Amino acid sequence: MKIAVVTSFPPSKVTLNEYGYHLVKNFVQKHEVSELLLVTDKTADPKQLDFDKSEKVKVRECWSFNSYANLFTIVRTILKEKPDAVLLNLQFVKFGDKKIPAALGLLIPMFLKIFGCNTIVLLHNILEQVDLESAGFTKNKWVEKIYNFIGTNLTRCLLQSDRVAVTISKYVDVLSAKYKADNVVLIPHGSFEAPEAANFDLPAGPKKVMAFGKFGTYKKVEIMIEAVEQIRKHSDEEIEIVIAGTDSPNTPGYLQSVKEKYAHVPGIVFTGYVEENQVAQIFNESAVVVFPYTSTTGSSGVLHQAGSYGKAVVMPDLGDLNLLVHEEGYRGEFFNPECAGSLADAISCILNDDQYRRSIAQANYKAACALSMDKIVSMYLNRFEEIEMQKTTKLLVRNV
Repeated sequence: MKIAVVTSFPPSKVTLNEYGYHLVKNFVQKHEVSELLLVTDKTADPKQLDFDKSEKVKVRECWSFNSYANLFTIVRTILKEKPDAVLLNLQFVKFGDKKIPAALGLLIPMFLKIFGCNTIVLLHNILEQVDLESAGFTKNKWVEKIYNFIGTNLTRCLLQSDRVAVTISKYVDVLSAKYKADNVVLIPHGSFEAPEAANFDLPAGPKKVMAFGKFGTYKKVEIMIEAVEQIRKHSDEEIEIVIAGTDSPNTPGYLQSVKEKYAHVPGIVFTGYVEENQVAQIFNESAVVVFPYTSTTGSSGVLHQAGSYGKAVVMPDLGDLNLLVHEEGYRGEFFNPECAGSLADAISCILNDDQYRRSIAQANYKAACALSMDKIVSMYLNRFEEIEMQKTTKLLVRNV
């Protein structure tokens, strides 16, 4: 089978590039896949193909973030290469943070279907579950109505694919009910890397309280800094705050403003963008991973990464994080996202009780191993086989 994967890919900084890397890495390990066509964004440096069987990967850099031409260049590339199946790794701002390029990119699956390609869209978030104000899109209620109207129609276009895969069961229910769709399937997010034997010990030195991601919209690190400051007032524990990641595209300059606001606070490390080969070190050195979120916009890749590296987590009891805990077996200490004192108590519960920290870390590692990316990729291959069988059956019936 020749599989095409449409995704951003390291060293790209475009959203979902890490997920794209692990999808491709695991697809090429499958004996069913003879060739993988990587339909990816243009980068100055070569793509990071540092894994076994990378010789199966054929790279086609044919699109750019915020380009109006992505619809045409991607469809043209796929029609020219003639893969047996196409997987699109998407969210609503995958192809741009400007309205028209973003919308045009989401029409790609519909056009591929028109041209007869077997297509699966992996949709990481759905508009119906996104708080547009918290996510930094708009505070204006009338503009929100316009966004929702456009988003609803773009979702209808995405649903023209053979299958739309979502990572949380609630999304299946929402899309099936609202759009009367029968082609929405649950395929969990999966965990990128799960070491055969996780190390639950902490390294020597300060205990690192870490947050990982793109910050400034619904991910705000001020509450974490203030929580650690409160802990320091009542404890001799040496604690380091690690903020790993960059600004959200919707809030440029956010982290710089945080640096300036908390310049007087010792022991804060801003790592900037974390390259794929540095992710393991960032997680392994952490004592606890904090989710300073005020809302959620989909299945959390950071939670799955924390589980993969056997880490305890502290998170708000809301939205999709709550669903993941109940559906996939993750554990954590919860806090009120509007109260720094609540977060300080949650972090202290983990830092002050090493046995409790280990129990959460071990539960998260177990949850991560249960849904490895290898298993997730097998689910996609099974769905592609199902699509092909259905089309073959329809053709036979028509001929009869």
